[in-house]
Amino acid sequence: MKALVLSGGAGTRLRPITHTNAKQLVPLANKPILFYGLESIAAAGIEEVGIVVGSTHEAIREAVGTGEAFGLHVTYIPQDEPLGLAHAVFIARDFLGDEPFVMYLGDNLIVGGITPFVEEFQELTPNALVLLTKVDEPQHFGVAELDTDGHLVRLVEKPEDPPSQLALVGLYLFDHHIHEAVRAIEPSVRGELEITDAIQWLIESGRLVLPHTLETPWIDTGKLQDLLEANRIVLESLVARTDGSVDAASRVSGRVVIESGAEVVGSEVRGPAVIGTGTPSSTRTSVRSRRSPPTVCWSARPSSNRSSSTVSRSVTSARSGTA
Repeated sequence: MKALVLSGGAGTRLRPITHTNAKQLVPLANKPILFYGLESIAAAGIEEVGIVVGSTHEAIREAVGTGEAFGLHVTYIPQDEPLGLAHAVFIARDFLGDEPFVMYLGDNLIVGGITPFVEEFQELTPNALVLLTKVDEPQHFGVAELDTDGHLVRLVEKPEDPPSQLALVGLYLFDHHIHEAVRAIEPSVRGELEITDAIQWLIESGRLVLPHTLETPWIDTGKLQDLLEANRIVLESLVARTDGSVDAASRVSGRVVIESGAEVVGSEVRGPAVIGTGTPSSTRTSVRSRRSPPTVCWSARPSSNRSSSTVSRSVTSARSGTA
């Protein structure tokens, strides 16, 4: 099995953050969103990954490299324009061959990873497995309609009158029949090849398309509020560890991650928080939660002239997000 990761979008809804960074590289608890997906793919036992890239391809390539750091072998697939999810499958034909594959949207966060869905796909061997989750505003998503027996009947893309509240999650599993489907459909009124149309083609052609409704959180981080919510979820799942150093004058409590090369000096840190490698030194730092549940993330940008990071006095952070 292979994986196809879509990282070609410009992230206009996240501006001004994405004026200087690819949306898939916006950090959650000091780690780019994209990396969570790549780690999930590796954990599921998949090694061959194609990453579809667009105008931000240089940043994606620089961040991910060959994929060796994740235990992956990465192939980059350029997409000149964002012409739809099905178009990404279309242009990845040579890379994918006839192997089954996972398609993962690079700006999505699926809590708990993808291994259970890969195993389900391999055990049941459908032509496609689609993940669904209940949302409050389904008109902004691809929406599924199920019959009374729970079978998938119809998919529609961003309908004005949604047939249900079940939205498609940014993870799909396909066998080789999807290649016929993406070549059989026509562009939508948006001028894109919609993956919902391709899956609908599979359904109408008598192929087996199985739905799976998620019980764990899923977030599309394409909007600022969703990005903050994803950051909160990641922070609340932190397991405390200290890979850097904490001096005797400092106090660290709660779920705090101090990354390798970071130094906490004369400071108080109350989790959840991440002190990242490359944190610039300052004069006095107090990092604490002022909300319930706590959602603090104090993180830092790598310094160009030093490899370690020091937290010492003077900065107080009490916001969810990354500074």
